[in-house]
Amino acid sequence: MGPGMAIETSLILFKPDAVEKKLVGPVLARFQGAGFTIRGIKMMQLGDEILREHYAHIAHLPFFPEIVAFMSRTPVVALALSGENAVAAVRDLLGPTDSKAAAPGTIRGDLGEDKMVNVCHASDSTESAAAELKRFFRDGELFDL
Repeated sequence: MGPGMAIETSLILFKPDAVEKKLVGPVLARFQGAGFTIRGIKMMQLGDEILREHYAHIAHLPFFPEIVAFMSRTPVVALALSGENAVAAVRDLLGPTDSKAAAPGTIRGDLGEDKMVNVCHASDSTESAAAELKRFFRDGELFDL
């Protein structure tokens, strides 16, 4: 491990667009190809309570009901990935939130459509990763490999 490198775990949610377009496998292969390790993975249907908690920072905005409708349209796949500086590295691999601004070669640049239909959610800091991992994975569902 190089200087300044820390092993971190990030939460990724494969959004309904990824599930519907059968992109979970190809995107997961890109994460693994980049050297990340799976610590936990499961499919789950998100309800209002967990979505309100997960998106609490934007729950007051007028487009929030649209996000809830989208994120509950199909089950999502929750993924815990670990690796060196995983939080920032996963976000670099994904590209910016707005898929239209994402460069070709990034996951969102190649596969996303816009700011909401953008393949995956990923933790934006180590603090949010810790909270999000607890929200989506129970004790005993994350493994050290």
